[in-house]
Amino acid sequence: MAKRDYYEILGISKSASADEIKKAYRRLAMKNHPDRNPDDEEAEAKFKEASEAYEVLSDDQKRAAYDQFGHQGVGGAAGGGAQPGAGGFEDIFGDIFSDIFGGGRGGGRSRAARGSDLRYDMELDLETAIAGDTEEVRIPTLEECEACNGDGAEPGSSVDTCDTCQGMGQVRIQQGFLSVQQACPDCQGRGKRVQNPCRKCSGEGRIRSSKTLSVRVPPGVDDGDRIRLSGEGEAGEQGGPPGDLYVQVNVKPHDLFERDGNDLRADVPVDMVTAALGGNIDVPTLNGKVNLRIPPETQTGRSFRLRGKGVQSVRTSSPGDLLCRVQVETPVNLNNEQKELLGQLRDSLDNSAKSHSPKINSWLDKAKRFFGERAG
Repeated sequence: MAKRDYYEILGISKSASADEIKKAYRRLAMKNHPDRNPDDEEAEAKFKEASEAYEVLSDDQKRAAYDQFGHQGVGGAAGGGAQPGAGGFEDIFGDIFSDIFGGGRGGGRSRAARGSDLRYDMELDLETAIAGDTEEVRIPTLEECEACNGDGAEPGSSVDTCDTCQGMGQVRIQQGFLSVQQACPDCQGRGKRVQNPCRKCSGEGRIRSSKTLSVRVPPGVDDGDRIRLSGEGEAGEQGGPPGDLYVQVNVKPHDLFERDGNDLRADVPVDMVTAALGGNIDVPTLNGKVNLRIPPETQTGRSFRLRGKGVQSVRTSSPGDLLCRVQVETPVNLNNEQKELLGQLRDSLDNSAKSHSPKINSWLDKAKRFFGERAG
């Protein structure tokens, strides 16, 4: 089967410049690369065809021979796999390989690595989390070595460019027409080599240390919130920029209050007489006591909302509420006289139990129906 014209394969004219040839091949290679088209034989054939065309047309001597004699003029040269440095084939394929697999193409010289981010768990009581404060924390970390300023070389000595990768930090391995890129094995991707390592940090450029920081806790932070301190993480390698410190807020349980978003919840014990007859009780809030009116016939579980007595979050401009949930308390440690009085009260209530204890009677009716249905 006759081979197609190389210019036709790349979709260019015979007067196309080297840059136009390169762009045309790059577009086709990106579109038809086997790794982007698995199990697609047609795409693989087009990819090989375009690679063969580019290998010839990107080389001035091969292109001149092809223009004069056609495929016969480059008989043994094309289709045999790309050779390093042949008309820039390796360079362009490195670009394409990088785009497909997301890697950097040597992309310039290796940059010093950014330091790792750190996390610190800070425990706060509820009052501090709501009001805000400044807390001192001590952080173990890696800091830049002061002796060598982070480059890992003994003061007075130099840091040399790696001879293997020429400072790129990466080397290429040619496998057929594939150009695979990996970190330089001699400098571990740094692009530099230290001949005389710093004695203080053993050439690492960083030393293990700890530091004390003042962390401003904004008012209204909640359990699980994070406070970011830019540049307070570990120092970067080889003089690279430091990472960040993330302070994780953990709010300790409170004896009286439970936070629910911007609201606070509290169980409020009320004696049996006050719950039955009504009255007033003092309720604690984060800003002091307030008086709460308990209406007559209040039952356990009823909630009362105190507006604006909750939390003003860092994310909102208005505070939440305090929800007081009543817990009616039965009297204990009664003396004989008190027991007798309660007995008299019970006797007086028994005469009209349905009106005084509607929940009990409703529950008893449901229980009777339940057992009746089971018996039937």
